[in-house]
Amino acid sequence: MNTLFAIFIGGGLGSVSRFGISKFITSDFKEINPVGTLTANIISTLILGIILYISTEKFIMSPTIKALLIVGFCGGFSTFSTFSYETFELMRSGNYYFAAANILVSMFLGVGVLFILARSI
Repeated sequence: MNTLFAIFIGGGLGSVSRFGISKFITSDFKEINPVGTLTANIISTLILGIILYISTEKFIMSPTIKALLIVGFCGGFSTFSTFSYETFELMRSGNYYFAAANILVSMFLGVGVLFILARSI
């Protein structure tokens, strides 16, 4: 399988998965709510950590499958642009504390989850 095609497929699957999780979590909200994006980003980080561990510790993973999962799926599933947009909209609407909390929680949880996985697996 061509690596670019694998990334394309993985990215599409990741994006659709992120959209589904975000809609499921924020379906009752009319305003900007970054919880769906935060959830998708943390789940994506968990998946990334598990894939990195499995592909280096348990068995050799082909570069194409690794690209499909890491670059494609995790790249499509997590989203910095939506995080940025939601944070900007929170600030624009005067919710500065929520915007700051979104930044801090997203960064600390994202890096923290990967750090904890790396140490415990």
